[in-house]
Amino acid sequence: MTIADDRHLRRPTADELRRLAERAGRELEDAPALDILRWAAETFGPRFCVTSSMEDAVVAHLASRVMPGVDVVFLDTGYHFPETIGTRDAVAAVMDVNVITLTPRQTVAEQDAQYGPRLHDRDPDLCCALRKVRPLEEGLKAYDAWATGLRRDESPTRANTPVVGWDAKRGKVKVSPIARWTQDDVEAYVSEHGVLTNPLLMDGYPSIGCAPCTRRVRAGEDARAGRWAGRAKTECGLHG
Repeated sequence: MTIADDRHLRRPTADELRRLAERAGRELEDAPALDILRWAAETFGPRFCVTSSMEDAVVAHLASRVMPGVDVVFLDTGYHFPETIGTRDAVAAVMDVNVITLTPRQTVAEQDAQYGPRLHDRDPDLCCALRKVRPLEEGLKAYDAWATGLRRDESPTRANTPVVGWDAKRGKVKVSPIARWTQDDVEAYVSEHGVLTNPLLMDGYPSIGCAPCTRRVRAGEDARAGRWAGRAKTECGLHG
């Protein structure tokens, strides 16, 4: 009996999930992305979701092939580029997925009233915590496992990303089915399957976050150099 079969009886314990993640990480290390996602779908059923920043819809597309109607969770921080919101709407309209939009507890105006305007400039870690990390933690409560589009080639901080790992902070299994892919692999998949991508990818933004904290990347720079440029910050806190 899989966890999906057993979902109407009880929720698995954190220790059970951790052991499952560690074993799957070893056994699926060299597996194709579709097989990794198929394992997740068969193991967790509706307690599995995909998260997407709507930079592209590659992982959502892959997951929809093995689990039509899969939940795709998107964080609307209130600071996104219009192109990102447009990509989300297009994905919801044309793909066989269920897009779920999470929002922070406070609107941008309410946050400004409490913390002062442009918190992202003065304390980007707190801004990310309020508008990304906390909403995701609340949004993932209904799931035992979540998928991301993390890749090892994106930055040194992601070089050791497991294809299946244990998210100890949230007590969830974390699936990164394209962790071993390169940018060329992503582009080939997009081209072959006509996958939706954010228009900003073609406008000098290889990594897309909130508009106030994202700039175009210059020639020769790391793909994520445009995120929080000029700061030591390299991650928003969702992945570590």
